[in-house]
Amino acid sequence: MKKIKIVFVLMLMLVNYSCEETLEIESRNTFTEDFIYSDPDQLESLVFTSYNSTEGWGLNKFMWWSRRFNIEGASFEAKFNFNDLDQYRLRAGWNPNNVGVFRDQWRKYYSYIRDILVFLDKVDDSEAMKINPEKVNLLKAEMKFLLANTYSKLIKYYGGVPLIKNALSLKDDFNISRSSYQDCVDFIVQNLDEAAAVLPLTRPDNEFGRATKLAALAVKSRTLLYAASDLHDPATLPNGPLYDYIADDKWLKAAEAAKAVIDEVGARDLIPVTDAESYGDLFLSANRDIIFARPYGDILFDYGTDVNSLWNQTQAPSGYGGWALSSPTHNFALLYNMNDGTSTSEALYNPAQPNENREMRYYATLNYNGAEFRNREVEYFLSRDTDVHPDGLDSPNGLGNVLHSSKTGYNIRKFQDESKGLTETSPGRPFILYRLAEIYLNYAEANFELGEEDIAREYVNKVSTRALQPAITATGSDLLEAIKRERRIELCFEGHNFFDERRWMNTANLGFDVKGLKWFKETDGSLTNEEITVVTRPWFDRQYYLPIPQSEINKTDSLIQNDGY
Repeated sequence: MKKIKIVFVLMLMLVNYSCEETLEIESRNTFTEDFIYSDPDQLESLVFTSYNSTEGWGLNKFMWWSRRFNIEGASFEAKFNFNDLDQYRLRAGWNPNNVGVFRDQWRKYYSYIRDILVFLDKVDDSEAMKINPEKVNLLKAEMKFLLANTYSKLIKYYGGVPLIKNALSLKDDFNISRSSYQDCVDFIVQNLDEAAAVLPLTRPDNEFGRATKLAALAVKSRTLLYAASDLHDPATLPNGPLYDYIADDKWLKAAEAAKAVIDEVGARDLIPVTDAESYGDLFLSANRDIIFARPYGDILFDYGTDVNSLWNQTQAPSGYGGWALSSPTHNFALLYNMNDGTSTSEALYNPAQPNENREMRYYATLNYNGAEFRNREVEYFLSRDTDVHPDGLDSPNGLGNVLHSSKTGYNIRKFQDESKGLTETSPGRPFILYRLAEIYLNYAEANFELGEEDIAREYVNKVSTRALQPAITATGSDLLEAIKRERRIELCFEGHNFFDERRWMNTANLGFDVKGLKWFKETDGSLTNEEITVVTRPWFDRQYYLPIPQSEINKTDSLIQNDGY
């Protein structure tokens, strides 16, 4: 069977549908709908287009800017860098008519859902099913997986959403109300269970990027972990059916869902690494720790054939010709431990030399002043006397477009393939969606909440010690904080933190002064730095969730807006 990336030349077939249009399912290569549903191979190509729902490096392919960065700039991890623009509208605050680059999330996900539902409505009675039921039932399981995965993303943004279970025709009632959050979770889990019963446990290398049983179980694990969290507890605000998950055994369900993955892989150790370079390489190609990813290469980028949807150029420092669109915050950088496992609030950390003696992942994940990157040191510093020393190449007075120079004194190194040029591709480079380290951290967190601290320590240490940190021995609330720190560091820039801080209701990491380091080269050649406030990000309690777009609210009286909007 063909590797999934080679058929993504069809990826633009469906992206221009809007929720107001009548669904046109006719293939754009002049094949009729009847032909597609009569041929298992053509039907497979139709399924491949729905893999667009898994997304990629860009947050929003319908907008020029956000094809080139993702949700990390709206999290504790980073900020949008270019000219300090408020692209996510976090400083201005969201309203139903303006959520910045989040504006198409609702339409985008429901467009994918509609395409999947059309397939599921037609496939059982299709000629293709009669010709090759084994293959077509597998395709059907892939579509159920994609349906559940898409709904799982919708409820993270909006809480309970309208559960559409069949493709709507022009004769159907479009006055659809929102389902409860709990009903949405149950629907997602049901579809994942059904998909997992049919999908293969794993795929051969030439099918990297296609759904598996492990992938379905991983989506279930994340969904139930989120559902068990504080944000969805009836005792927290906002509350009510659109937001609450009510189950006495919710943490047990979350633990069991993670354990289902762990049982399949044999609770094995993560791939060992020896240094920052070998750790960084884990994110550049397919490997056994990746459960589900979207593969990139010479054919597939995030938007047509636009290579700038990859991160080599869009996240590299400005002096290299990079766009540096997401600047990691100094607040986030301080979460990285020292190499002996102590924190930056303890004795080994020296604020005058913040890049010395840090844990291995610091060097693999961040570009900082003095980092060796692409055959030279990164230079964010400004000179105290330019007659003696020139300003740094990556400073506001350096090379390239100075509006792209880092405002925080950091850039993202993770996912950068330094063996390739800024506008070159890497065969099969994965945009990672689910991986084993997350499952171990899911299991650790759920077991902590169940009072099983020994199990929690065992699994958080599978992640921490792989990163060459000493074993975590903490108990009680300190253990929970250690688990959360591991999620922030190990899973950074992979789309987790924006939602993690919300589900933990940790407002200190949602509204805060975004800090940076401003570097100087003194006349004697020494380097100094000062901590600065780059921007202040306020917090509004309504922003635990996105508002339903006002255009959707205006269509029907039955669609209830989220609290606070």
